[in-house]
Amino acid sequence: MKVIKKTVQLPDGRTISVETGKVAKQADGACWLQMNNTVLLATVCAAKDAVPGTDFMPLQVDYKEQYSAAGRFPGGFTKREGKAGDNEILTSRLIDRALRPLFPSNYHAEVYVNVMLLSADGVDQPDALAGFAASTALACSDIPFECTISEVRVARINGQYVINPTFEQMKEANMDIMVGASEKDIMMVEGEMKEVSEQDLLGALKAAQEAIAPMCRLQDELAKELGTDKKREYDHEINDEDLREQINKELYQPVYDVTKKALEKQERQEAFDKILEDFKEKYLAGHADLTEDEQEEKAAEMDRYYHDVMRDAMRRCILDEGIRLDGRKTDEIRPIWCEVSPLPRPHGSAIFQRGETMSLSTCTLGTKLDEKLVDDVLERGYMRFLLHYNFPPFSTGEAKAQRGVGRREIGHGHLAWRGLKEMIPADYPYTVRLVSQILESNGSSSMATVCAGTLALMDAGVPMKKPVSGIAMGLIKNPGEDKYAVLSDILGDEDHLGDMDFKTTGTRDGLTATQMDIKCDGLSFEILEKALMQAKAGREHILSKMLETISEPRAELKPFVPRIVAFDIPKDCIGAVIGPGGKVIQKMQEDSGATITIDEDENVGKVQVSAPDKESIDKAVKMIRGIVAVPEVGEVYEGTVKSVMPYGCFVEILPGKEGLLHISELDWKRLETIEEAGLKEGDTVTVKLLEIDAKTGKLRLSKRALMPKPEGYQERRPRRNDKKQENQ
Repeated sequence: MKVIKKTVQLPDGRTISVETGKVAKQADGACWLQMNNTVLLATVCAAKDAVPGTDFMPLQVDYKEQYSAAGRFPGGFTKREGKAGDNEILTSRLIDRALRPLFPSNYHAEVYVNVMLLSADGVDQPDALAGFAASTALACSDIPFECTISEVRVARINGQYVINPTFEQMKEANMDIMVGASEKDIMMVEGEMKEVSEQDLLGALKAAQEAIAPMCRLQDELAKELGTDKKREYDHEINDEDLREQINKELYQPVYDVTKKALEKQERQEAFDKILEDFKEKYLAGHADLTEDEQEEKAAEMDRYYHDVMRDAMRRCILDEGIRLDGRKTDEIRPIWCEVSPLPRPHGSAIFQRGETMSLSTCTLGTKLDEKLVDDVLERGYMRFLLHYNFPPFSTGEAKAQRGVGRREIGHGHLAWRGLKEMIPADYPYTVRLVSQILESNGSSSMATVCAGTLALMDAGVPMKKPVSGIAMGLIKNPGEDKYAVLSDILGDEDHLGDMDFKTTGTRDGLTATQMDIKCDGLSFEILEKALMQAKAGREHILSKMLETISEPRAELKPFVPRIVAFDIPKDCIGAVIGPGGKVIQKMQEDSGATITIDEDENVGKVQVSAPDKESIDKAVKMIRGIVAVPEVGEVYEGTVKSVMPYGCFVEILPGKEGLLHISELDWKRLETIEEAGLKEGDTVTVKLLEIDAKTGKLRLSKRALMPKPEGYQERRPRRNDKKQENQ
C-alpha cells in the first residue's frame, strides 16, 4: 500500500492535508482531506468508454454530509440520510461548475465525483474544502483533465480578506463568496455581499487566486509522484474532417447572414434549423449508399460541426461588426416592461419582462409558524425569508412533462434569494415567501426573478431597505486575440456560445450577490473590472425602469394580509404567559381568536400576535400585557371584584394580581357595612394603587382617591379591629 500525504498552508497558518492510497483504493482516484477536525473523502470513477451517441460531458457530482460527522442522528422516521438537501445540492453545483469546463471537449465517458463529509465539529466550513478534495481525487486518477483547480471561501471581516473563515468568523463578515480557480485563471464565483463595491469584489478574487495557486501546485506534484499526470487514452468521437470542412465552407455564410438579421428567438432558431435540415437532406441524397446506422452517425456529426459554425459566426459577428444576435449594441439592455398587482389575491405580485424573459413573482406574508425549519448536519435553525424558483418547460417552448424541482432551479432560486435577503429588515415580524414562475425564458431568468421579486415585495408592503436589480453579463474572446467584447444582458444563445456568464445583483449603493462561470482561459482582472462596471450601469438602468412602476413599498398592507404585532416581554414571564401545559396561552388564543407565539431570546421573550382583524390582536395583547405587567404605585386600574369581606373587597387589577380595597377607601363618607357600597363579586371597579407593602408585597387600593375630596373633610380615626380583620 503506497500512501502519499501532502500539506498546504492557508494564509493564516492553518494546515490542510491531503492523502491518497489508504482508503477507497478501487476508485479511479481518491482523496482524504483534513483540516483540524473536518474530514472529507472525495472519490472519482469514470467509464472506460462513452455511451454511443453521447455528444456532451456526462459528469455527475454529489456532495453528501453524514450526520455522524457531527455526532448527530438524522431527523425523520427512518433515521438515515435521505435525498440530498438544498445545501448539499448547492455545494455539488459549486464543484460541478468549476470542474466541468476542464474536461476535454471530445471526452464523453460518464464521470462520477462523490464527496462525503465524514467529520466536522462546526468550526471550519466543509463546503469550502469540497472543490479542493474533488480536484485532488481527479489528479490522483488517469481520467483526462486539462488542469487542477481548487475552491476557497473568501470573507471580508473588518476590512480584511479572510480565506476559509470559520463559522464564528462569518458573523462579522460583510462578504461571503466561493471562488473556484486553476493556478492561473478564475473559473467560478458565487456569493453574497452587503452592498460592497466592485473594487472590493475584485480584491476578494485576487486574494482567492493567491490562496488557490499553492493548492493546485500540490495536486500537480501528487500526480507526478503517482504517475497519473499521464492520462488514459480515449476515442469518443468519430470525426469526418472532409464533412467538417464542407459544412464550414457551405454553411458559415448563411448562418452569419441569419445572425445579422436580429430575429426573435423562435424565428432565429427556425432559420438556423432550416439551414442544417436543407444541408442534411442534400448530403444524404448524395450518399444513398449509406446504411441507416451510418446515416444516423453522419447526422450526429453534422449537428456537432454545425454547432461550431454557429458559435464561430456569432462570435465573429460581435467581434468584427459589433452586431449581436438580436441587433443590440454590446452594452444595450433589452426593452423592459413591469406590472404590479396583476393578481388580485396574493399579498403581493408583479410581472417583470426583459426582452423574451419574463418572471411572474408572488409574495406571501406569514407568521412565525410559517418559518422554515433548517435541520442540516451543521446548521439548525429557522428561515424567515424564502424564495422558490420554478422553470416550467413551456417557458422555452419545450413539449415535455414538468417533473420535480431540479438542481438548476434550486441553484437559480438560491442566487436570487442571496441577492434580496439582506434588504429585508431584521426586525420585520412577518415570514416572507417569494415564488418566481418563469413564463418566458431567453437569458438570465434568475436575474428577472430578482427584479420581479423586488417589485412583488414592494407591492406587498414589505419595507425593503433598498430595491435590488440584477443583470447577466457575457464575454466573447477568442484564443490568441486581444480583441474581446463584454455583453450586457445576455441572451440564452450568447450564454451557450460565449465565454462567460457573470450575474450580479445590487442596489444603487453596492453589490448584494454574484455568480460567475468562465469558459475560457486567461481571463484578466482588467476584463473582469470592465464587466463589473458595465454591469453596474446596466443594473442602474434596469432599476430605474422598475421604479417607474412602483417607487417605494406600499404604505399599507392589503386587506387580506394577516396583521401581526410583535413585542418583548421579560424572560422570567414566559412561563406565566404559557401556563402549565400551555393552558394559559391556549385559553388566550381561544378567547381572542388570535395566534400567539413566543420565542426565547437571550434576555427577553419575543412575542408575536397575529390575526385577521385588529380587534382580536388588541384583545390578545391586552391579556398578555396584563400577565406580564408589574403593578405600579399611583397607577389607575380597572379591576374585577373577586371576593367581598366585611372590611372591604379584594380586586384583581392585573391577571393573578389582587389588592385590598378597604371599606374606608370606598368613599369619602363613612360606611358602616360593605353592603352600603353595593359591590358584589364580578363587578368592575376603577381603583388607584396606593401602596405595595415592601415586606409582604400586598397591594393597597383606593376608590375614593379618584373621587373629589369633600370641602372641609376631616380624616377620621381607623375603626377598631380593621387591621385585625384585614390580616385575617
